Amino acid sequence: MKKTLFLGLALALVLLALGASASAQAPVKRVQGEDSTQAFWEKFKAAVITGDKAAVAVMSRFPIEMPYGIPKVKSAAQVNSHYRDVFYHETNAPKCFSKAKPETDPARPKEFTIACKTAAGDEVIIYTFARGKSGWKFTGLDNINE
Repeated sequence: MKKTLFLGLALALVLLALGASASAQAPVKRVQGEDSTQAFWEKFKAAVITGDKAAVAVMSRFPIEMPYGIPKVKSAAQVNSHYRDVFYHETNAPKCFSKAKPETDPARPKEFTIACKTAAGDEVIIYTFARGKSGWKFTGLDNINE
């Protein structure tokens, strides 16, 4: 009887420890996801601020969507030729990115955006990023007034 009681108590302690461990890990996963978003954003922002076109290309998913009237950026090679269209055409992305923080929509947990102002001061240029199988990628930009 003592042996059965001891085994039951030991099993209960193991199950309790496993339950506590699982519940303690749940918030860590959420934080790790937020960390990956922030880590990606810091790398992407640094690449744009320093003009590292090769790094921007690696962190992009093609085709990169563009505002009305501007052709999509279809390849890493096109990042070089369209860099000004993407990051300087309607806004000064390096200046904007230096202060911007990722904005998320709970309805779209695998996306975040960065809003930048035009020369007129309107915050209408939206850079979009999405998380896929290979991690976070820059996917496009839009002028919400067009």
